[in-house]
Amino acid sequence: MLVHGTPAGTETLREEIAAVLEPLGLRLSPAKTRIVHMSEGFGFPGFRLQWKRKAGTSKWHVCTFIADRPIRSLKAKIRALTNRTSQQDPRSVLIRLNQIMRGWANFFKHAVCKHTLGNPAHFAWWRVIRRLRTLHRWRWKDVRRAFTTPEGRWKPITAGGIELFNLEAVPVTRYRGSKIPSPWVPDHARRGRNRGEPGARRRARRVRRAA
Repeated sequence: MLVHGTPAGTETLREEIAAVLEPLGLRLSPAKTRIVHMSEGFGFPGFRLQWKRKAGTSKWHVCTFIADRPIRSLKAKIRALTNRTSQQDPRSVLIRLNQIMRGWANFFKHAVCKHTLGNPAHFAWWRVIRRLRTLHRWRWKDVRRAFTTPEGRWKPITAGGIELFNLEAVPVTRYRGSKIPSPWVPDHARRGRNRGEPGARRRARRVRRAA
């Protein structure tokens, strides 16, 4: 819950909410209910929301970041699938990795995460490369021969016609609060809140013509 007010007023509001929930058999969890300033940030399932000042300006925005826990969870799944001692064929490994990383990226791509996506992307690349080196008993020059062009540029990792999904290539489309209409504001209010707005001027002209 976001509150605009003083710390004391927020404490009072928390007590009032607790009093309303108590007759329903509910209570606020002390571990999950904290009062923090937006500049400190707070957690929301999978995300971290924090008030940040835009660099070089005096404007402040509420930014949504990916929390640390989902990144650790993704890395754990990648690590489990790319175990060097596993006998699973590389094609099946890439198919499952792609499914996990694509679903994860689609969920988090609306956060401020353009640079954050690079971390698990590099992690997945190195884990797959190490597994292939162990599986095929490759040396580093064998890796370069398999995954670089004659000009020395790296190619995507492929196995059995399956290409490793690149998390860094995911387009990040951040949510903009001003573009999300409030369900509590009537349509006519959104079209014109005062007589100076186009919708209000059109209604005024219709009234004058009717008179």
